[in-house]
Amino acid sequence: MGSLSDPGAAGSEKNRRLFVYNGGFLTETRVRRILTLSGFDVKLGAPGEGDAVGVWGQSPTAHRGEAVAEQRGTPVIRIEDAFLRSLHPGRAGEPTAGLLIDKRGVHFDPSVVSDLEELLATHPLDDTALLDRARAAIARMSETHLSKFAATDPVLPLPPPGYVLVIDQTRGDASVTACGADRNRFLEMLFMAREEHPGAPVVIKSHPETVEGFRQGYFEDADADDTVQFLTDPVSPHLLFEGALGVYTVSSQLGFEAIFAGHRPRVFGQPFYAGWGLTGDEFPVQRRQRRLTRAQLFAGAMMLYPKWYSPFTDALCTFEDAQENLAAQARAWREDRHGWVASAMRGWKRESLQKMFGRHKPVVFEDDPGKARATGRPWMVWASRAAVGHGDAMRTEDGFLRSRGLGANLVPPLSLIVDGPGIYYDPSEPSRLEQLITGRADLRPDQEARARALIRSLKQHRLSKYSTGGAPPPLPEGHRVLVVGQVSDDASVTAGTTDIRTNEELLRRARAERPDAVLIYKPHPDVDAGLRTGGTIPEGPADLVVSGVDPVALLNEVQEVWTMTSLLGFEALLRGLHVTTCGVPFYAGWGLTTDLGDVPPRRRATPALEGLVHAALIDYPRYMDPVTGLPCPVEVAVARLASASLPSPGLKNRLLAKLQGVFASQAHRWR
Repeated sequence: MGSLSDPGAAGSEKNRRLFVYNGGFLTETRVRRILTLSGFDVKLGAPGEGDAVGVWGQSPTAHRGEAVAEQRGTPVIRIEDAFLRSLHPGRAGEPTAGLLIDKRGVHFDPSVVSDLEELLATHPLDDTALLDRARAAIARMSETHLSKFAATDPVLPLPPPGYVLVIDQTRGDASVTACGADRNRFLEMLFMAREEHPGAPVVIKSHPETVEGFRQGYFEDADADDTVQFLTDPVSPHLLFEGALGVYTVSSQLGFEAIFAGHRPRVFGQPFYAGWGLTGDEFPVQRRQRRLTRAQLFAGAMMLYPKWYSPFTDALCTFEDAQENLAAQARAWREDRHGWVASAMRGWKRESLQKMFGRHKPVVFEDDPGKARATGRPWMVWASRAAVGHGDAMRTEDGFLRSRGLGANLVPPLSLIVDGPGIYYDPSEPSRLEQLITGRADLRPDQEARARALIRSLKQHRLSKYSTGGAPPPLPEGHRVLVVGQVSDDASVTAGTTDIRTNEELLRRARAERPDAVLIYKPHPDVDAGLRTGGTIPEGPADLVVSGVDPVALLNEVQEVWTMTSLLGFEALLRGLHVTTCGVPFYAGWGLTTDLGDVPPRRRATPALEGLVHAALIDYPRYMDPVTGLPCPVEVAVARLASASLPSPGLKNRLLAKLQGVFASQAHRWR
């Protein structure tokens, strides 16, 4: 993933007035904003010299603008949704991720050469970097199960492999009527699918708008029989393509996506992706004679032609940024669409949990395990508070890039993780994070580059989990070893340690192994703040105790880190430091640390640092942008942390935090 925004993605036109006669251009804020960023000034009234008329594709209202343009001798610019749009169809009310702005025609109408067709026919499409980006984006589309409408769920069941896939479309769709197709054409396509694959079952994939009741499709119930079935569930098209013997379409966007799944779809219309040697065309567009590779077609249609928009920067952006933004929204929809029930969640956490996991259905909070289980919803429990009766609940915890401020100070998190039944800090059973790390032992070049860019950004902006504290004091000369203190009853300590379980034992082991080093002991920030207990600090082993210090600044001053299970060990790895673990944190056992704890033998993979970072910071957590309230990729969270664009916990939360610290200290004494 590149930068959050790409000013180079903007069009070359400046301040051109665009007169519109469709109210949607005025009411759809996102559409108007993308047009403005693309160099157009949306207006009402009569166009003059140098102006243009904007119409929505070949919609029923387009004739208004066309009539004005003809009367005034003004060019028409046709606008459509980009090929990666949103979770649901536009009629559901979601804003689009991008626009297609065409000065020649419209991409789905073969009667006129559109800007897209001209680009595919004449652009060199031979830049190595561009084509590498295209190949990476194709792989990422499959990995994240993205489609034009991304509300698809890869866990839904699919028909047994060996079927023929026939794609339905909405009746009267402009891309169908533009090439002269009608219901008879769809019936002809169905006949050919059966004729060319005798004996194979046929699956008709319904369009999302027909499933959601917005429009009617071309196929009817009577078209199904013992060998022909409708598929209306929002399955992943990428998995659907895997089981298909062949793909048949008139002009659907799914036909375009099938190309990148390795199919050569049979096309019974004349869509923009037909005629370039990648489809079997029943009605060829004779002027299209160029032969393109899949990467070239993708680069032209998805990267060079559209205008992509990022709501996080309010700017045009690269395709990769738009892709990751939609992937974050799609992940949230897939995981949250059935609604969660949550147990053992402190009152101050509930608002953050509701924002993170309740976008599609509100989270229900129920502490009684029996009642929670009886809801039939996915069930989560705060990991460190899981108890008897929570065995089948998913575990929830803060992510590794959390906030500027302590969780014990009730600062809301930017990231949360859901795992289960294991959790990343408990090595006694496998966790989802372990599986992700194992799966990232081999990275594609784009994945490796993204992880490296993330590491650079974290180092450049001096970010850590909490990003708090001041500059360190002058440190003694010598080989400096940072010994990281932890909260004595922290779940990662109680679950992830055996022989060494206290800060005193950690210090003594570090001194025994590094007798001539300068040992610098840093208490946990919650202990510094008086919010939790961390045990007494022995006088002998440490040469210096530093409190209230920015951990990143301290990491820049030492050569080595010793820890039981602290996340600071992971952050030290990002900065190239040697790390010794005396417990079993999630980052131990992969060949990147010196491990003195009892690492489970199942950790056999040997990922590079980039693989560990990709799993732990890109794949594992869920991130929420505190500014827009939208699910977001990690790069947006990093940008917010770097710019300090974060909400304050407020006076009420600060007072609650102090009380929480008092009660925690008392509880520790009473044990």
